[in-house]
This record gives sequence, structure tokens and C-alpha cells, in this order.
Amino acid sequence: MAEGLSDHHRRLAQQKREAITSSATALFLERGYGGTSLARIAEAAGVSKSTLFKQFPTKAALFEAIVIESWQQGAGQAPARPPAGDLRAGLAVIGRQYAELMSRPGMTALFRIVIAELPRLPELGRMQFQLGKLPYFDSVRLYLQAEHEAGIAHVPDAESAANQFLGMIANFVLWPRMLLNDWDPAARETCYAVDEAVETMLARYGTGRQQP
Repeated sequence: MAEGLSDHHRRLAQQKREAITSSATALFLERGYGGTSLARIAEAAGVSKSTLFKQFPTKAALFEAIVIESWQQGAGQAPARPPAGDLRAGLAVIGRQYAELMSRPGMTALFRIVIAELPRLPELGRMQFQLGKLPYFDSVRLYLQAEHEAGIAHVPDAESAANQFLGMIANFVLWPRMLLNDWDPAARETCYAVDEAVETMLARYGTGRQQP
């Protein structure tokens, strides 16, 4: 019985957490980060202020959670690991995951909040970069570096190569959304953009060697 109650309480806590982060994101967009209080977020989320403060004692801690959760692959899902020894297949896995991540409404909202508040609150930009963008970027850089060391790819500058690959995808799936409210490419269009980015990377960095 105690274990069942514990599971129930955990589910309730998770539901409240999701309500808080969702309401906070909407209010940050509407009123700005500086113009939104934790009390107003608690009211919008339908939770008590003590419940909110227990999970997020400061507004910075709440924004930090929004950044981290926005960059996760999915609730309860670990990202698929790109296969070693096959540059085309590995880049395709990375590219599709990144396209899906950048296409989420929550990611667009996060970038808009950061950009709007950057002149007054540069720490929000640093938080977005250090907790979200940088860990994801490093995972791609390390994959390309490993393929280079294995002789599968010729990538003398893995940092530059990761920037090129992710940039080609973000330029199609994310940045138009920042300016165009009706930008919503079909799945086949996104897949085509990813495939073209993969082929560009292969042309630049492929060696023709693939592990069986």
C-alpha cells in the first residue's frame, strides 16, 4: 500500500511540475521574465505557492528546469544512440532527433523568451547555452570525433563540423519559426532537409569506410 501511495504521489508531483513549467513558459512569453512573479505562475498552474516554492525556490531555478527539460529528447525516453562505423546512418539519427527537438513548440518558445530578455538579463542566455545547447552540441562533436579517430570520417575539426551540421538543420526547422507564425513544414520536407544535410557532411567528411 505504501509503495502504491508513493507512486501515486510521484505522479501527482510530476503533473504539478509540468503544469508549473508550462504556465511559466506561457507567462514568460506574455509578460516577460522580469514581469512574471512566482505567485502569478502558481495561480496560473493551479497549485499553491508552497507547492511551487518547494519545487522551485527561485525564478532562476524554474527557468533552469525549463531549459533542461526543453533540451531533453522526450519524457522518459533516452535519445537513440547513433551507430558507430556508419557515418550516414549515424548522422541521420542525429539529424532526425535534432530536427524533432527544434520543431517542438516549447523550444521555439524558449528561444523567444531568451532573445526578448537578453538585453536586460544576459544570464538567461548563458543558462540556455550552458545547460541546453552546449551539452547537446558536445554529444554531436564527440560522435564526429570518435568516427574520425576510427577512420570512418575525416573530421580534423569536430567542433566546426558539428556546428555546420546542426546549423543546416536549425536553419530550416527552427529559425523560420522565430519569424513566421505559419512556418510548419511537412514531415517529408523536414526529412528531405535532414537528408540533404547528411549528404553534404558525407561529401565533406566521408572517407568511404564503413564498419560491417
